[in-house]
Amino acid sequence: MQQIVEQTPFEETIPVLDLGAYLAGEPGADRRLADELRWASEHIGFYFIRNHGVDQALIDATFRETARFHAQPMDEKLKLLINKDQIGYLPMGGAKMRSSDVNNNTRHDLNEALFIRRERSSDDPDVIAGKPWRGLNQWPANLPGFRETILAYWNRMERLGQSMLPLYDLALGMPRGWFRERFEGAHVNLRLSHYPPIPSEQNQFGIAPHTDSGFMTFLPHSDIPGLEILTVTKRWIPVPDLPGTFLVNTGDILYQWTNRRFRSTPHRAVNRSPRDRYAIPFFYDPNTDVMIECLPGCSSPDNPPHYPARTFAAYYAWFVKMNYRHQAEAAG
Repeated sequence: MQQIVEQTPFEETIPVLDLGAYLAGEPGADRRLADELRWASEHIGFYFIRNHGVDQALIDATFRETARFHAQPMDEKLKLLINKDQIGYLPMGGAKMRSSDVNNNTRHDLNEALFIRRERSSDDPDVIAGKPWRGLNQWPANLPGFRETILAYWNRMERLGQSMLPLYDLALGMPRGWFRERFEGAHVNLRLSHYPPIPSEQNQFGIAPHTDSGFMTFLPHSDIPGLEILTVTKRWIPVPDLPGTFLVNTGDILYQWTNRRFRSTPHRAVNRSPRDRYAIPFFYDPNTDVMIECLPGCSSPDNPPHYPARTFAAYYAWFVKMNYRHQAEAAG
């Protein structure tokens, strides 16, 4: 008897992009990869990357340091309480995802996190001027080696993000270097998240259904599953388990920049395991002063620009006010 094999619909298949030939400088690899990236971004909004060049030992060390940070007593973590620059420790109950209409999120998220931004010194002109989201990082005092490991990972991930930008130039028909210019002084955020194995109430999640705010997010493989995405078929599907890869997704700013051409796909996370789950998403976004307006080739008489031109700073200010209790309280 012939066996019938059920095929997964293409709308529910997250593509895997191999960066090996591209990073090695193989002729033509950039255009081939840009074509794959364009298809993934237009149809799924997520893709995996492999042979990305980030040392697995560094990724593993960053996960260990994340666990070590969250294992501290609460009074130690609260010394680094998150501030107006969105830097520091966000306790459980500090976030409720309300920037997206994917779901009516009525309860706070069941995770805690430490937010790390670009490392700056007290004499940095932007720090002195009090420019938003350009404050000093807050580091734990009693975790030797933590700062060094986290900064090594942060810096390596920024280089990975920079290496991807030429692919977006090609995928969207922009001049070479167009995106790189707008990522000078990029708005970058590393979130060291902990999802404890605790029961949830109805309509409560580790992180509730939402879309990301920015350009693209890099998420390394975690030993504990939990992430799910909402496909165009309106089904929540678990992300496949692919060790050694990063999962990359489009955020709302790229969605708006491309006039809805590149999908910003809703996702959520739930820890159904009896073990602690950790995640270290790296958010790579343009300089906050960059103006976000419809890109050439992304509109037509039948599809005019859907969003007014505005800076990324203006959008991000709205995003954090909507989702984070301390930002909403500060804004009145």
